Amino acid sequence: MCHDCNRRRALVLLAALPLAVAGCRKQNEGPEEIHYAREVCAMCGMIISDPRYAAEIRGGPDRALVKFDDIGDAVNWLDMQSWRNDPAIEFWVMDSDTGTEWLDARTAFYMPGTVSPMDYGFAAVKQKTDKTVDFAAMSKTALARGMAGRCAPEEGAPQ
Repeated sequence: MCHDCNRRRALVLLAALPLAVAGCRKQNEGPEEIHYAREVCAMCGMIISDPRYAAEIRGGPDRALVKFDDIGDAVNWLDMQSWRNDPAIEFWVMDSDTGTEWLDARTAFYMPGTVSPMDYGFAAVKQKTDKTVDFAAMSKTALARGMAGRCAPEEGAPQ
C-alpha cells in the first residue's frame, strides 16, 4: 500500500475518533431512547412496552436518567427523591398521539380516563383541549392515588 493511502486512512480514522468516543459517553442531558420490551420501569420493575405512556426523569447529584412505563410511576418516584424540587431536573413524557416524540412533562397536557400501563389513567398530548388537564392536576391525582402495592421499590433499591 502506498504512503499516501496510509496517510489518508490515518486521517479518516482520526476524524472519526471524536464521533466514536462521543457515542460511548453517557449523555447527561435530554431524553434517551427506550429499548421497548427490553428495559424496565424504575418504579414497578415491569417491562416498558408501550411507547405512548413512557416517561423519563434526569436529575439528582449524578444527573442519571431514569425510565418509567407510566407518568404516574414517574411522578410518585420523583416525589420520593430528596432532590425533587431541584430546578435542573429534566422530566419528559412521550406524546401518546405519536409514541415517538418526547414532550416536556411539565408543559404537556394530560388526557384523563385512558388505560395506561399502571392504571394511573393519563396520556400526554401536546395540545390543550377542553378534556385535558395540566401537569399540576395530573400530578396531584397520581400522588393522591399513590403507588400500587406492586410498585413499591424494594428496600435498599437505588433511588
